[in-house]
Amino acid sequence: MSQPRSQPLARVTSLKVKLGLLVAASVTVAATIASLGRSAGVPVLLSIPVTILLALAVTQLLAVGMTSPLRQMTEAARRMATGDYAVRVTDTSSDEVGELARAFNTMARDLATVDRQRRELVANVSHELRTPLAGLIAVLENAVDGVAPRDPDALPAALAQAERMAGLVEDLLDLAKVDAGKAPLNPEPVRIRELLEDAVAEARVLGRQVEYDIQVQPGDLVVRADPARLRQLVANLLDNASRHSPAAGTVHVSAARFGDRYRIEVHDQGAGVAADDRERVFEPFGTLSTAEGGGTGLGLAIARWVTELHGGAIRFVDPEPGDDGARVRVDLPIEPPDRPADRPADRPADRQEETMPTVPPPVPPPAPPAAPTRPPAAVPAPSILDDLLGGFWPERGVPARSSALGGALAAGLVAGIVLPLRDLGVGTFVVLLVAGAVVFTASRHRRDPFSLACAGLCVLLAGTAVVRDAVWIVVLCLLTGAALCIVGVTRGRTVPGFLLSGIAWPLSGLRGLPWLGRTLGQLIGLGHGAALLRTLVLSGLGLLVFGALFVSADALLAEWVDALLPDLTIDTFVLRAFVTVAVAGAVLAASYLALNPPRVDREGTPARAVLHRWEWLAPVLVVIGVFAALLIAQATVAFGGHDYLRRTTGLTYAEYVHQGFGQLTAATALTLLVIWAAGRKAARTTPADRLWLRASLGLLCMETLVVVASALYRMHLYQEAYGFTRLRLLVDVFEGWLGLLIVAVLASGLALRAAWLPRFALVSGAVAILGLAAINPDARIAERNLDRYEETGRIDWYYLQGLSDDAVPVLAELPVEQRDCALTGWRQDDGDWLEWNLGRARAAAAAPPAVPSDWSDFGRRCPDDS
Repeated sequence: MSQPRSQPLARVTSLKVKLGLLVAASVTVAATIASLGRSAGVPVLLSIPVTILLALAVTQLLAVGMTSPLRQMTEAARRMATGDYAVRVTDTSSDEVGELARAFNTMARDLATVDRQRRELVANVSHELRTPLAGLIAVLENAVDGVAPRDPDALPAALAQAERMAGLVEDLLDLAKVDAGKAPLNPEPVRIRELLEDAVAEARVLGRQVEYDIQVQPGDLVVRADPARLRQLVANLLDNASRHSPAAGTVHVSAARFGDRYRIEVHDQGAGVAADDRERVFEPFGTLSTAEGGGTGLGLAIARWVTELHGGAIRFVDPEPGDDGARVRVDLPIEPPDRPADRPADRPADRQEETMPTVPPPVPPPAPPAAPTRPPAAVPAPSILDDLLGGFWPERGVPARSSALGGALAAGLVAGIVLPLRDLGVGTFVVLLVAGAVVFTASRHRRDPFSLACAGLCVLLAGTAVVRDAVWIVVLCLLTGAALCIVGVTRGRTVPGFLLSGIAWPLSGLRGLPWLGRTLGQLIGLGHGAALLRTLVLSGLGLLVFGALFVSADALLAEWVDALLPDLTIDTFVLRAFVTVAVAGAVLAASYLALNPPRVDREGTPARAVLHRWEWLAPVLVVIGVFAALLIAQATVAFGGHDYLRRTTGLTYAEYVHQGFGQLTAATALTLLVIWAAGRKAARTTPADRLWLRASLGLLCMETLVVVASALYRMHLYQEAYGFTRLRLLVDVFEGWLGLLIVAVLASGLALRAAWLPRFALVSGAVAILGLAAINPDARIAERNLDRYEETGRIDWYYLQGLSDDAVPVLAELPVEQRDCALTGWRQDDGDWLEWNLGRARAAAAAPPAVPSDWSDFGRRCPDDS
């Protein structure tokens, strides 16, 4: 059996107590971590996932081995149903589950023994019956074919073979009756000398060419036993001894009383039985290969079971010094028990007589000194998520990867040192590069072109942390990069596949627990457990002691250490610990996802086309008509002018365009859904079907492109009227991206069936986000608002002050009064090199030497007229 993993609660003997300790430990850890995070001011969005992660880790650590034997037994039972009885389950626990596991392993061993005996029985019975049956058939064939004369002289040979088969069948029936509990004892007083003399007389009738010597002490020994069964026992022993004794040899039969027991011994002068074979000869058909053989191989097996039926024991013992041959000894009680313990007769009495008997398993012999054999393999414990995610995400036996674990921990430590108390900058980019390198190295598909493209885009998106100061665009780029990373390692191809990839990332924290256990086990095994821990402690102690001495001795070294080491107080230490755990856990989960990507894209059955064309065409034509009505309305507004719009609706043009651009954006997105549904349900069996499909969807796409242009134009007019903001710019980019997808649908055949479309949508969306970051959105927003200010005299100074440092170079070019309005309260951040950012560096270079910080008269100096 394979070495089980360490089980912290293995010595607890109650499953209820284990569950109580598990709940108490998990709640205590969660409460402690949450309290530490709250007291240290850790953000809730960081504190909650770390608390859950550590509580689950403690639960997993303590719950190792609690229920895995149950799941192992389920899997083992399935394998045993197919005939594999070599399976074993982990039975190291001391609770009720452990007791059940040990009973299960005992049952598996017994079934394996019974199965082996059954196979041997079938083979040996077939062999033993074949020999006399072949002789009988030969005699009869010779008589029928005229080869031998048809006279009474041939009958004795045939009768001998038939009697041999009958004896074998009789022995089998006796053995089966004993095993099935159908041979109850009928004890009565038995005179041992008379029984032995009768048995010897029967042996002489069979023509055995040996002499018999009978000795009984005391001569009038009387015991209680079943006379028929006891005679059968002695007869089988005498038959075995006479067959293995030389001609004219002597078989010694003795009986003697010892307290409340008596002993019968039969000693022949044959070759004897080797010590290693003395147990095997009592098995059914366990005869040894000797020249004096010829028995059925069941006599000694019947003798053992009759002995045990009487509550005794039988065995071969060494002969007396100076003697040769085999010496079998039977120890029996003077008064047999009413119901011998552990006998088949203890089975329920209501068993049907027709029940097929089975061969009794022999008592396992002591293990002889032989070459060690491979122990039965333990059944691997299935993960609790196998039933939930087995088809979607099989575990596949991912090999342990200590490098992935080490890389994740390294990424977490770097993040814990670099990220807290610093703005986005070079340090953020370094952390992202380390984390991405760990995931990319672990990826099974890192040479796939799509995965390589995703990796390249991820690096560019992560680089925005060094180039831009606008947190909103950097965060958007980082989220997009995370999505690309996950889809890249799973090689998703469809929109549902992309969504499942995103869901798989947090789930991999649970799905990868078996892999994490194997990796930790390998790591401990390589480092020999305590030796590895001792090495780490001594190394850390040496670094701490000698580092402190050298830092205090050298001022320059102290400056270097101060620059490298973070500021460590109680609060900052807790914050850094939370960041370390969160980043390491996220990277480790992504690494497992890269090592064992789930099947996010399944080959489903193709959609069943509708029977009639009008079932899909009518809804599409309705949508086309609605689009046409919208386009006609917009054309009317364009040609009718503002006066017509005011007279008809009571709205100004700015109010009119503001009312509709959000709905137009939603309509564009829904159009893609309509095209997808029509493409799945439309039949393509005839040229007419294909023509109607392309014509209707093509017209719908063209109308949608006009709506996209209209939405972009409306947004432009609205921005001119009300100013430019980040959200409005983002909506512009999103609407433009939807228009690009419509063009791609036209290029793909109007049915959203091209395999490249989902990936094109994902990559083009990432490129759009990257392009938005490249144009420096905050600076562009500032420029457009200043242009509007020059044209209309209206501007929102408060909004401009909320822009990031990316906009400072643009705002610094304003005249002094306006510049002071735009930059009031701005100050330069004096961070270290890990916070360096191109946007902040350009802002520091372009900012004036003095920036107003007094807000008391801001409203008077900078009136808001947006």
